[in-house]
Amino acid sequence: MQFNARSESIKERASFRRLVPKNRGLVAVEGFYEWKKDGSKKQPYYIHFQDQRPLVFAALFDTWKNSEGETLHTFSILTTCASTSLKWLHDRMPVILGDNNSVNAWLNNGSVKLEEITVPYEGADLVWYPVTTAMGKTSFNGLECIQEVKLRPSEKPISEFFTKKAAVNCQGIKPEKTSREITESQVFRTAKEECDESEENQLDKTDKQQPAENQEAACVVKDEPATLELQTFHPAQIIEKEAVTVPDDANQKDDLFRTKRKIEDTEVNAEVKTQKSCRSTILPVKKKEKGAKSSSDGQASLLSFFAKK
Repeated sequence: MQFNARSESIKERASFRRLVPKNRGLVAVEGFYEWKKDGSKKQPYYIHFQDQRPLVFAALFDTWKNSEGETLHTFSILTTCASTSLKWLHDRMPVILGDNNSVNAWLNNGSVKLEEITVPYEGADLVWYPVTTAMGKTSFNGLECIQEVKLRPSEKPISEFFTKKAAVNCQGIKPEKTSREITESQVFRTAKEECDESEENQLDKTDKQQPAENQEAACVVKDEPATLELQTFHPAQIIEKEAVTVPDDANQKDDLFRTKRKIEDTEVNAEVKTQKSCRSTILPVKKKEKGAKSSSDGQASLLSFFAKK
């Protein structure tokens, strides 16, 4: 037989359904333990009545014989969902019969529905406190099991520590820094926005003045067409004059640069043409061809040599 039985399903399970009509019982205890899980750590709590009176649980008992013929008496404690005050500790708790009326209703009054009896105990006299983890050992038994222990700061739930730290990081403000620093930061932001606005206004004025100056410069360039004077060995060639025009759009600087580039290219082409024409007028000097030397050039011939002898 199981040690606990869920009160919501005792009418459905065959092992408990036959016991509900006539095998109802009570279990009296001084208190019970429940373990609080926090990650890999567990902390036991001792739960009891504040006035130290016994807790009475609703139970089902049974009598049966084992394979050796021995008669055994067993029982199962009914459990229900946790009360409002104990949900932080666990999701289940025993069915506590807090007064004589609830005890009599469980034992004798078959007309009362089980759902009305097996409800969580919501009394404010049910209290709890942490105890030593050694009570989980079967060899550890005595009054030390129910003595209250003080939890050290390091034994606080680790999830609570990280939650506080994450909240501080999200706010970006230390706990000791309060509304004063927030106000100072707001004033600083307002002053910065005003400075940014004044700088933008000055930039707008400067941008408005620059187009006007560029237009005046464009007019001056437009009235004075560009001319080129070439200094070459050949008589200077006349280059067609091209007036420089500057549009009034935002790309004035680019157009001026293109015009200047065009003039420079024209000048280079003119200089190359001039050099080619100079080369064509200069006739190459023909070198004197060396012919065969005659006998009269002073060199003695073979006949004159024999004549002298």
